[in-house]
Amino acid sequence: MARTGLVIVASTRAAAGEYEDRSGPIAVEFLRSKGFETPAATVVADAQIQQTVDELFADPDALPNVVLTSGGTGITADDRTVEAVQPHLERELPGVVQAFWAEGLKNIPTAVASRAVAGVTGTTFVMTLPGSTGGVKDGCAVLDKIVVPIVDMLEGVHEH
Repeated sequence: MARTGLVIVASTRAAAGEYEDRSGPIAVEFLRSKGFETPAATVVADAQIQQTVDELFADPDALPNVVLTSGGTGITADDRTVEAVQPHLERELPGVVQAFWAEGLKNIPTAVASRAVAGVTGTTFVMTLPGSTGGVKDGCAVLDKIVVPIVDMLEGVHEH
């Protein structure tokens, strides 16, 4: 069976057509490069992220192998992606987030002001990424060598 990925972008302005989202396609192409069948990113307004995430996780059997979000990880009032995703995680992976922040700090001091969460539920790996192209690239750099082994482990493949 093919492995699948999904990218959800939380951006009120991109959802309204005020500008074209550029972060989602980076995450989509990354997942595709790792062998995950991934449709184009779904773009939703910030106010819709909770409903979108809740609907996605409502059917655990239909979840993809990997879910990456982009946007909604900052500290403004409408940045709510972390709050939408976190309750759906069975186990968090704080080391992935710490590696993400360390990667971001190589380029920009405010990288640590981006909130993030990574974890698993069932056989799905989930990570929230910032809405910036640089933040998504940093996240993909961290996930480059670990996303496939994480999915392997979730599927029961344990290479020690």
